[in-house]
Amino acid sequence: MSTTTFSSKLHELLQNDQTHFNWSISHLIEKSLVRQEGILSETGALAVKTGKYTGRSPYDKYIVNDIDDDRLDWKNNQPMNESTFLSLYEKVLDHLTEQQERFVFRGFAGTDPQYALPIQVITEYSWHNLFSRQLFVRPENETETIEPAFTVISAPSFKADPVLDGTRSEAFIAISFKHNVVLIGGTQYAGEIKKSIFSVMNALLPQQDILSMHCSANIGNEGDVALFFGLSGTGKTTLSNHPNRQLIGDDEHGWSDAGVFNIEGGCYAKTIRLSQEKEPLIWQAIRYGSVLENVEIDANSRVADYDSNHYTENTRAAYPIQHVPNVIQPSRAGHPETIIFLTADAFGVLPPISRLSKEQAMYHYLSGYTSKLAGTERGVTTPEATFSTCFGAPFLPLKPSIYANMLGQRIDQHHVNVYLVNTGWIGGPYGEGERIDLNYTRAMVQAALTNELKHTETDTEPYFGLSIPTQIPGVPDNILFPKATWTSETAYDQKANALAQKFKDNFTTFKNIDPAIAQAGPK
Repeated sequence: MSTTTFSSKLHELLQNDQTHFNWSISHLIEKSLVRQEGILSETGALAVKTGKYTGRSPYDKYIVNDIDDDRLDWKNNQPMNESTFLSLYEKVLDHLTEQQERFVFRGFAGTDPQYALPIQVITEYSWHNLFSRQLFVRPENETETIEPAFTVISAPSFKADPVLDGTRSEAFIAISFKHNVVLIGGTQYAGEIKKSIFSVMNALLPQQDILSMHCSANIGNEGDVALFFGLSGTGKTTLSNHPNRQLIGDDEHGWSDAGVFNIEGGCYAKTIRLSQEKEPLIWQAIRYGSVLENVEIDANSRVADYDSNHYTENTRAAYPIQHVPNVIQPSRAGHPETIIFLTADAFGVLPPISRLSKEQAMYHYLSGYTSKLAGTERGVTTPEATFSTCFGAPFLPLKPSIYANMLGQRIDQHHVNVYLVNTGWIGGPYGEGERIDLNYTRAMVQAALTNELKHTETDTEPYFGLSIPTQIPGVPDNILFPKATWTSETAYDQKANALAQKFKDNFTTFKNIDPAIAQAGPK
């Protein structure tokens, strides 16, 4: 397919009189209801189901091998031939043309005007466009002309034929940096739309000397900015939503010479076991205009059952950041003073909080350890130990050292305090121990953000060399030291040794690492 043909097919689709641009929230909801794509919950949120794909499909995601760039990381990204991509592109556009209607959102990725990426999201479903409208940055003037620099095309009802189309399954997510297009087919899970643009930004921002980060961010009354790194389910959204701090964003950010800015215009929060008592800000944000994914809704009362995992553990709510009462607008601020690395340790080994040296911070950033929680990816039904470089490997097109070096430079330059916080298990591994109480985690994080832990007395944990505070206001002393919470010290030692070995084995994959960083891991 020639470049002219490539552009003309998309142009024809966009010119069709049944292609709708930047519809309002109400219009998209009404259309979704008419098309029976979802129902309204008691709070006015649009509740939808995504079928068998209730989480991301990482093994169905590809980067098209159509540009010559030695920064691309082919070790952790699946390549797709350009010819395969172009064939899929033509089939998807033909498929969308045959549909009765299409919906287009045009807006931006990035709240800093200097670095914002103009995007358009073309969707087969009305609710997918509502999702996009809530998750990305909306134009201030809905009538302004936006020339998109990147296009996402989502066609869930188009299912690939692996034999004919060169895919692994019926689902595919393919990113082309030559053609500036993301193709999504075979899956209704809206998170693929969000994360595909994040992947794009993770490739483009470092070219402008901006660190792209999989983290949430908030700011205190004194202008002190904090970052929360972590994979899905570790607590980024929950912990960054705090009544005494303003939210900058809950999942994706850039760090430029001027400070931190949100890549998104909304939040995509996990809702499994959501409670009004423990997470009031998220609870209140789920109202008219929000999207509820795979949350069980009572047929009569239309009340959401957040405790139910009937469809998946990975139940979600998408809402605009303006639904959060204490959000900073525009969503950007200065340089961070504190960084929190979040991990949900299913081994029950890591301390609930520990202070990291610069070298330890770099070691744990490169390691990106957590337990992959049930539901976030298809096929994951119980927590699994996993290492995800920079706490976001599935979304990083470039080599990990690019992101890690940028973070290390900024920690040094801005004298950032770094902590490792375990939101996982204590008293034993998953299935035997218990999840650390959220109230205790909040108290520990609060102590870190107010610099109470900067000079407090610490003890060194023997397996990982971590500095554990001996006392924290509002937290029982005994839970600060994991071994003390286990009934069997021998069992703890066995698990600690096993986890330490996993760290060591994982770190052998990194080459030419500063010896000081390599030696900052398990002892």
